[in-house]
Amino acid sequence: MGFLIFAAIVLLAFLGTPLFAVIGLGALLAFHFAEIDPAAIFIELYRVTSNPTLVAIPLFTFAGFILANGKTPERLTALSQAFFGGFTGGVPMVVLAACAFFTAFTGASGVTIIALGGLLYPLMLKEKYSKNFSLGLMTSSGSLGLLFPPSIPLILYALVAQVNVDQLFLAGIVPGTVMILIVGAYSVVRSKSLKITKKPFHWDQALRSLREAIWEIPLPFIILFGIYGGIITVAEAAAVTVVYVIVVESFIYKDLHPFQDLPRIMRESMVLVGTILIILGTAMGFTNYLIDEQIPMQLLEFMKQYIHDPLTFLIALNVFLLLVGCMMDIFSAIIVVVPLIVPIAKSFDINMVHLGIIFLTNLEIGYSTPPVGINLFIASSRFNEPILQLYRSALPFLGLRIMGLLAITYLPVLSLFLPNLFRP
Repeated sequence: MGFLIFAAIVLLAFLGTPLFAVIGLGALLAFHFAEIDPAAIFIELYRVTSNPTLVAIPLFTFAGFILANGKTPERLTALSQAFFGGFTGGVPMVVLAACAFFTAFTGASGVTIIALGGLLYPLMLKEKYSKNFSLGLMTSSGSLGLLFPPSIPLILYALVAQVNVDQLFLAGIVPGTVMILIVGAYSVVRSKSLKITKKPFHWDQALRSLREAIWEIPLPFIILFGIYGGIITVAEAAAVTVVYVIVVESFIYKDLHPFQDLPRIMRESMVLVGTILIILGTAMGFTNYLIDEQIPMQLLEFMKQYIHDPLTFLIALNVFLLLVGCMMDIFSAIIVVVPLIVPIAKSFDINMVHLGIIFLTNLEIGYSTPPVGINLFIASSRFNEPILQLYRSALPFLGLRIMGLLAITYLPVLSLFLPNLFRP
């Protein structure tokens, strides 16, 4: 009987039933058979929603969508091109910088590919970069900003794993920069091999683009200095960000109409937030059942038969998370998988902040990993190219990012240097 119910739930998932419904049904049935009051699910949902950090998720998401719907992509691209375009590999660096900025604020790499793809992909082709290289770079760059604050996955991991979000924000900066530098170095080498002509640097163009983007440039610094200067909390920083981008985009640049565009953007952004929150509530309820039944402990005992040291555990973890990153979106993966691996990682004395960066790095790579990485399909649709073309284009960048993943995994200092430096 139990097997048939499990099979039916799996079938519902494959038929396209929303993930929250699948998880919620699984949790309710599990509690029923264990003779536990199903009200535990709703109690857990209340506990999650009462967390003061949670309010940062809808606010930062709304701010990111405002930026994506205004003309910030054009201004940011022009600024990056003015300052980086004169260097070898300058245009790929424009792509990396612009995509990292946008993904950090939206938390959704697909939004970055859609918002910036129409600007940056034609720019690369115009500068004589090959189609394969341009497609691979755009597809891979879409998720590069997930490690930079105020990325929504960072906040969500902090909530689920009960880690200090301020420490996690700091921890992602160096690993995120390492990833960009690895891809950037490869781009410079490819630019030299393709004999891409460098454009001379023009001060007037640089100053003009700087003036045009002058209101958007300070945004990341306002957030970081506000939080780590002890002036505002993460939730307050999110509120400040929303007010700031509304004023800038609606009243200074006048890209958006405050009464026509903002309600529409709010609805669009809250669809994503609602998806995250309802999955979070049902999944945390289901996690309570798994903990009550000591499932993580049973997994730990099983793994200890084959894994006896942290190094082997991290190797197995990376392989597992790459597969998870292919099959699930990052928000669902954090909510469902993190509660299972945290007790196991603690048994091997893995730092929880370091684990978070490893986890998110794996998932951002999974976004563009064949055969089912979601960014491959988004890019295929956005650039009107066959999916097999995207597979071929993404493979070199996949290898580069796995090199970065190995460095981040086995050199904890990359993740822990800044949190230790600014530890109160």
